[in-house]
Amino acid sequence: LNFDLSVFEVFAPLVSGGTVVVAENALALAGLKEAGRVTLLNTVPSAVAELVRSGGIPSSVETVNLAGEALPNRLVQALYALPQVKEVNNLYGPTEDTTYSTHARVERGAKTEPRIGRPLEGTQAYVLDTHGQPVPVGVPGE
Repeated sequence: LNFDLSVFEVFAPLVSGGTVVVAENALALAGLKEAGRVTLLNTVPSAVAELVRSGGIPSSVETVNLAGEALPNRLVQALYALPQVKEVNNLYGPTEDTTYSTHARVERGAKTEPRIGRPLEGTQAYVLDTHGQPVPVGVPGE
């Protein structure tokens, strides 16, 4: 609970009138007594891949937010194959700037790999080279 990202994970649901269910780790979710109350899952793609593989995503989960690792489209589509999942989001930025800086909802049936999305409302994102200078659109940065 003292990780920088926990500010988002704990306080965003609470200020929205939600409840927070704390698990020892994402893989322990299925064994929690409160698992059936979880509607939003926020973790890394590798943990969700194991939950999908093991059938450990509770039937109450409607939204899945993923960050911290590259998100393969095959995983997104496996989540959408679960009847209860309505939304999968790719959040980007924990390594680069501590919490999230960009967001993209990944569409059901998408054929391409998810993009990192657009800057969060009220912010801007810059792609820079090794010297800290902006790169042209479409050019990879550092």
